[in-house]
Amino acid sequence: MNDTATQATQAALRSATTIRPAVATSGRLKHILCLDDFEAPARRYLPRPIYGYISGAVETNASLAGNRAAFAEYDFLPRVLVNTRARHQKTTLFGRTYDLPFGFPPMGGTSLAAYDGDRVLARVAAELNTVMIQSGASLTPLERVKDVGPTAWFQAYLPGDPEIITPLVERAQRAGFEVLVLTVDVQVASNRENNVRNGYSSPLKPSLRLAWDCMIRPQWLLGTFGRTVMNGGMPHLENMGFPRIPILGNIDRPRLSRDGLSWEHVELMRRLWKGKLVLKGVLSKEDVRIARESGVDGIMVSNHGGRQLDGTVAPLRMLPAVVSEAGNMAIMMDSGIRRGTDVLKAIALGAHFVFVGRPFLYAATIGGEAGVHHAASLLREEISRNMAMLGISSMAEMKRELLVPSRGPIA
Repeated sequence: MNDTATQATQAALRSATTIRPAVATSGRLKHILCLDDFEAPARRYLPRPIYGYISGAVETNASLAGNRAAFAEYDFLPRVLVNTRARHQKTTLFGRTYDLPFGFPPMGGTSLAAYDGDRVLARVAAELNTVMIQSGASLTPLERVKDVGPTAWFQAYLPGDPEIITPLVERAQRAGFEVLVLTVDVQVASNRENNVRNGYSSPLKPSLRLAWDCMIRPQWLLGTFGRTVMNGGMPHLENMGFPRIPILGNIDRPRLSRDGLSWEHVELMRRLWKGKLVLKGVLSKEDVRIARESGVDGIMVSNHGGRQLDGTVAPLRMLPAVVSEAGNMAIMMDSGIRRGTDVLKAIALGAHFVFVGRPFLYAATIGGEAGVHHAASLLREEISRNMAMLGISSMAEMKRELLVPSRGPIA
């Protein structure tokens, strides 16, 4: 979209009688009792293409379903008559102590779903003293996120091209990020048929269908997109290593050839980057071994929330094998976590920290910072209750011995 069109859009939006924020108020948030409860109101608020992009996975959604099913493979074995009044959820990662064992993972297009979404998540993470990871596919310059998010990390999508890797790594370093996350499971674009069916593309292509999808969601059109354009102009892809491009317009997004990314580029990043380096999307213990030998500081065990290779093993199932090869590396996990019980099962199987994605984005969509705080409070309270009933007072006490297989003989 050119400058004239953007100015016309801004003028039209200013003439609107009301620009409402997200649909949820503090009164309505009290009826949301768990993370899953955020999805239905978010679906009503978001235009179909954007909701479909966030909620969908790839092909048959087998990996998406498998991520959730994996948690049912384990049951708890509680201990009783244990004093847990002093229980806490503090977790140490890369030498820093956080108040929670969970954080917000990188999510592309966050500010399409929630007004100023990247900065909302970064601010709340800082207030909660936990981690937010800004996505390389976000619509906010990484410098602006770091300004409000002292606990934020930065995640990069990079091709096997030192001429792109070097300036982006140096830019993140200048911005003050202490942890850099390289996503390694996006060698090629996945087959997201749901995006085609729902009319989503990046950038979004102007069409009658898109216009209609947005017009029938006036709260999103005015309260999210309208405020974004009025206050900052048309959102752009800002942090991908190619020149910034608007999120709406008849322009083709540059396609970086990531199928050439290899261990030699990880080693280049290790030489360039002075802080902690994390690889996201690792599942094989052999890759964990190579990462350790390459000087990587942390592994995020992930199948991209089921959004890349359909049928990929659930990260939870691979945690024990990954831990066996990790040495001193920090082990984190995402994909499928929705309950406090899920967090504790992941910790018991060896994760030091976990990330929860879609529910917190839905919370930001319908409630802004208040919504994210409410979601974090729900999950924190679930974890606290579960710890008391398990007989533990810290994450360090959440051991494998407190889990048993849900099926088959118990040793």
